[in-house]
Amino acid sequence: MWILEINELLGSGLVLLLLFFVGFFGTKFRIPSVILFILLGIVLGGLLTDNHLLHFAGEIGIVLLFFMLGMEFPIKQLLTVAKKVLGPGVLDVVLSFGVTVLISALMGLDFLSSFIVGAVVYATSSSITAKLLESSNRMGNPESELMLGILIFEDLVAPIMVAILVGFTSGQAVTLASMSWLVVKVIALVAGAILIGRSVFVHLGPFFRRHVNGDGIILFVTGIALAYGGLALYLGLSEVLGAFLAGIMMAEVRRTHEIEQIVVRSRDLLMPLFFLYFGTTIHFNEGVPMLGLLFVILVWSIVAKLLVGVIGGRWYGLSKRVSLRAGLCLTPRGEFSIIIAALASVSLKAFSSVFILASAMIGIALFQFAPDISKKIYGEPSSKDGVEVSQ
Repeated sequence: MWILEINELLGSGLVLLLLFFVGFFGTKFRIPSVILFILLGIVLGGLLTDNHLLHFAGEIGIVLLFFMLGMEFPIKQLLTVAKKVLGPGVLDVVLSFGVTVLISALMGLDFLSSFIVGAVVYATSSSITAKLLESSNRMGNPESELMLGILIFEDLVAPIMVAILVGFTSGQAVTLASMSWLVVKVIALVAGAILIGRSVFVHLGPFFRRHVNGDGIILFVTGIALAYGGLALYLGLSEVLGAFLAGIMMAEVRRTHEIEQIVVRSRDLLMPLFFLYFGTTIHFNEGVPMLGLLFVILVWSIVAKLLVGVIGGRWYGLSKRVSLRAGLCLTPRGEFSIIIAALASVSLKAFSSVFILASAMIGIALFQFAPDISKKIYGEPSSKDGVEVSQ
């Protein structure tokens, strides 16, 4: 319900203006807008709680976000990237997800709660990390290729993780049969996307070349994203996975840049509403739960990414200095963690929210100081560290 019972049109305009000014403030002070939007949602929680319009608009924004992520990976490139970073990527799953689940279980959480905490801790924020690499002129540094490869690997694994969690949180008992059926549905959805991409979309290049600038093409492109995301929901999976697979299908058209330009404005309009809505669902009426576990998980989340960078970087062929720098830059969590936390209970959602906010802030600081930290430990850079754009 809007403040003072104002109509939804006026309320929507005011919210969008408020998001603009908050995002503009974040840009000026180099604070990720995702964090500010969540904080704004917490502040406005009493005014916007359970607003269906806000929730639905934000859900479409997230669908478009992962649709665009999927468009970065034509099927052949997807297999190539996955193979190249397979070692560091699997290490990331084991340390950031697997060990976190084990720690949570040992500290008293049930299996489902431990799984959610592990999934929240798993993925580095693609948006925060990519923006930091770009704004600090470090995209050309030797560690950036490994970092982007790990982010891509996480982008492949995390939607499947979300789909599994949606199955767990649907209220049905978790049995071997239900797990097997869940895996079958995931495989069918993925196989369907590959089949449609290779048999239909691969032949649509001429169609898009003729109509990509037409007024109605946005309806077709957005319709594909929403329809496959909706199909995933219909199957009891996550719309995030469906949207990502729809993007993979669309990537077969080989006109990614033009299609992204069609979608990006709608995404940028609607995606902040998801983070705002998520903030409105966070309540601290009973304080922050499980402070001891929160501290342990926060410390481990940093250590895990450091190990992924240091060990995975050496496997990738990087020097010790560059590997350490990669690990330090992989620590902030963001959009995937938020999506997973949205599936949690009220208390676990508050726990996850504090973790995400703290992890993002600490991760940003570690990113900024990564060159100085690596220099103090390993001394001045040498030629074997590769070309570095920024120190």
